[in-house]
Amino acid sequence: MTSRRRLGLAALAVAVVAAGGVAAMGTASAGVATGLVSADVAAEPGSAGAVAGPGSARVVAGPGPAGAVTGPGSARVVAGPALADAVAGKASAAATLRSLADAMGKDIGFALTPSYLSEAAYKTIADNEFNLVVPENAMKWDATEPTQGQFRFTDADTVASYAAATSKKLYGHTLVWHSQLPSWVSNLPADQLQAAVNNHITTVMTHLAGQVSAWDVVNEAFSDNGDGSRRSTVFQQKLGDGYIAAAFRTARAADPNAKLCINDYNIEGVNAKSTAIYNLVRDFKAQGVPIDCVGFQSHLIVGQVPADLRANLQRFADLGVDVRVTELDIRMATPSDATKLAAQANDYRAVLQNCLAVTRCQGVTTWGITDKYSWIPGVFPGQGAALIWDENYIAKPAYNAVATALSGSPPSTRPPSTPPPAGTCRVAYTVASQWTTGFTGNVTITNTSTSTINGWSLIFSFAAGQTITQAWNATATQSGTQVTLKNASYNPTIAPGASVSAGFNGSWSGSNPAPTSFTLNGSTCTTG
Repeated sequence: MTSRRRLGLAALAVAVVAAGGVAAMGTASAGVATGLVSADVAAEPGSAGAVAGPGSARVVAGPGPAGAVTGPGSARVVAGPALADAVAGKASAAATLRSLADAMGKDIGFALTPSYLSEAAYKTIADNEFNLVVPENAMKWDATEPTQGQFRFTDADTVASYAAATSKKLYGHTLVWHSQLPSWVSNLPADQLQAAVNNHITTVMTHLAGQVSAWDVVNEAFSDNGDGSRRSTVFQQKLGDGYIAAAFRTARAADPNAKLCINDYNIEGVNAKSTAIYNLVRDFKAQGVPIDCVGFQSHLIVGQVPADLRANLQRFADLGVDVRVTELDIRMATPSDATKLAAQANDYRAVLQNCLAVTRCQGVTTWGITDKYSWIPGVFPGQGAALIWDENYIAKPAYNAVATALSGSPPSTRPPSTPPPAGTCRVAYTVASQWTTGFTGNVTITNTSTSTINGWSLIFSFAAGQTITQAWNATATQSGTQVTLKNASYNPTIAPGASVSAGFNGSWSGSNPAPTSFTLNGSTCTTG
């Protein structure tokens, strides 16, 4: 049995500095730490140093989130819900994301590459912080059937065995996807292609039946061209619109107990693409096509969580399907800094809270554990730092933000609007990027008055028929040429001298002039 003794906060901070950043009363591996802590320290060697399961204390030195207790040498004890007990001198078990999610009956998952489990820090976090695992690549077509009819389940079985050994749910990803597809599949004629799809789904699902709780049956079937059309894949080209329904029917026959999901990206807000999938799910339900859930990948950018995320999740749930966030990461321009990390933490909290506010949202999965192995820098040069542990397995502010959301902290509500005095607001409008038929616009509202603005509504007009198609950090509506941007649930207040920004994508033709006047809560703002 672990014996414990309490340390005063000042003594604990000194102990952290002396240990070089991460301290435990035993053998510790410096540089490895996660999230919420109490002010007691384990009196035996820790697992992989300071990363430990429920009931172990965790301490980290260096910049910490709000609520950190600073001691000599600028060491900070990362304190979450256990802070009050720590100050009171009470022994308190440290929470993990897993324990918090379990208490709420929700999933907190991660994408696993089995070879990374050889790293002690990776494995310790994976073991203790999550209650669901999804294979990052091990169950995709090129991994399971690289040659027609010759199946290989080595990596898939490793992931399944890991899930069972650590008592985690196993989420299958993915059966029918145009990417990471062996060339032999694309070369088949239509009649043979349908047979190959049926055989692949049946063989993979049968092999893993009883182990996988839910499957991404079809992944990324819709295009990004803004009109809600199907993606032009080999399946769409050769099998037509019916291939998705056929895949779901085959999947249900292969494993009647697994939930069947469709999964896609850029569908987190209400837009043409998400509405096309909404219509598909609605039609499937009416036609008796088996579909149980919709996955929202949520590869997001700091500051661009859609303001209508919760409403979008809810409208799908109202069709009678589960929803879940399946591949969350929130990237930023690198290098990161304290301001970007704080904004990222707010975004992670917002995503979790929006999911938790929808009864049928099953949970959130992050696409990996550590920035060390994130896919983002290789695909988006100059961007990264997208996950909640950095390259050295140090928890970022986003960790505590996720934990706070899972602790049941409710989403913020919008207070009644208070208009600013006339002439005491300023709006800067910019076009961040523009292409043949579309553009990305940003507005920054500055409160130049001496009173706090509680709840805001910005109105402006487009002179050349531009149309907003998607917004973030605000809810956008448009009537004719007039656009109204209203605050999101998490940014309703603007303190004196402070600013808030919102962005949107839009379409245009001919010309794309900037609006010339703006009103905020009925008062005219200056521009520039």
